Amino acid sequence: MKWTIRILQGLLAAAFLMFGILKLAAHPIQVEAFTTTYGYGLSFMYIVGAIELLAGIGLIIGFWKPRIAFYSAGTIVVIMAGAMLTHVRSGQGMKAAALPLLFLMLALIVVLGRSKRA
Repeated sequence: MKWTIRILQGLLAAAFLMFGILKLAAHPIQVEAFTTTYGYGLSFMYIVGAIELLAGIGLIIGFWKPRIAFYSAGTIVVIMAGAMLTHVRSGQGMKAAALPLLFLMLALIVVLGRSKRA
């Protein structure tokens, strides 16, 4: 189980580093999604991007400091719950919310796996 948690933690770290960088770099697809599709402002996109980037960095540090991995994965759970609600609220339905749900479940596994050592 220890290696399963570490592998999931590494995959989540890579994904959220990428997601955060895309938002902070104001990638056109992200800008359009946040402003047009979801109805949020650019400042909110930058805040979410910074949180995702920090969570990804926290998951990497969490290989040596399990408490940081616990809190970083917990942050991802909250962000992905918000992402799911955003997809549903914008009229995209649960089909679009499936990927955030997957990331939420993977992060929850990391939270539970790291809670013993946090």
